[in-house]
Amino acid sequence: MWGLIVLMNLLTPEGLASVTNVLDLAGVFASALLGGSLARTMDFDLFGFLVVGFVSGLGGGILRDTLLQNGPPVALVDPLYLPVAIAGSLIAFLVSFSELTWDRLFTVLDAAVIGFWSVVGVQRTFDAGLGWPAAIIMGTVTAVGGGAMRDLLLRRVPAVFGGNALYATVAVAASAVMVVASHLGSPTIGIIAAIVLSLGLRYGAVKRGWGLPNGRDWQPQSTLGALLQRGRRLRPDAIRLLRRPGRRTGRGSVRSNRDTPDDV
Repeated sequence: MWGLIVLMNLLTPEGLASVTNVLDLAGVFASALLGGSLARTMDFDLFGFLVVGFVSGLGGGILRDTLLQNGPPVALVDPLYLPVAIAGSLIAFLVSFSELTWDRLFTVLDAAVIGFWSVVGVQRTFDAGLGWPAAIIMGTVTAVGGGAMRDLLLRRVPAVFGGNALYATVAVAASAVMVVASHLGSPTIGIIAAIVLSLGLRYGAVKRGWGLPNGRDWQPQSTLGALLQRGRRLRPDAIRLLRRPGRRTGRGSVRSNRDTPDDV
């Protein structure tokens, strides 16, 4: 009975707003902690920790709110956001984890942040009165925006560009789940499903190497692509076929459509 009462409270607009704020702050803290861990690997001082943690924790939300143009960014008007980001950065500065502990913690936090912020981005977009395409985009931007800014600041290739385990794809999937659940009238279930999906996909991607194909792995599968890949020389008739439209009328010859009596 108590669980049912809590669930009904979460289904109200006020309940969803509270859950969204809690998830947003949790994402800020976790992402600031992740940013601080990267600052440690680069031997930054305390100010460097705070800057990287601030960008990592608040960058995605500020970018989202700026694009939505629905008032000032939440991180600039809510007094809790900056202290939470500072707290995450300070913990990373003061506490030195072992490599094994940090590896496990990083995987869980990274997956949780993607799920939290995908949900928050979708909900903020709906609150701004926009539709589901914008909600999926903003959910993804919220989840990966801060990390991309942090990586650019540190002169790293942003993880959102690929070349590693699933990252932005997880944010898109979690955002889509939240959008579908919201349209079905079950946003609370959508929150749980999006976070669980994010944890499962991201953990599997890191541990099992799941990822999208990149340009080096993909090769054309056509006959021409195979010839080019093997470095074979093209016959003159194949070159003429590529240069102008036509059709083959016999072995080793190309006959243009303009030369046929039917076209006269």
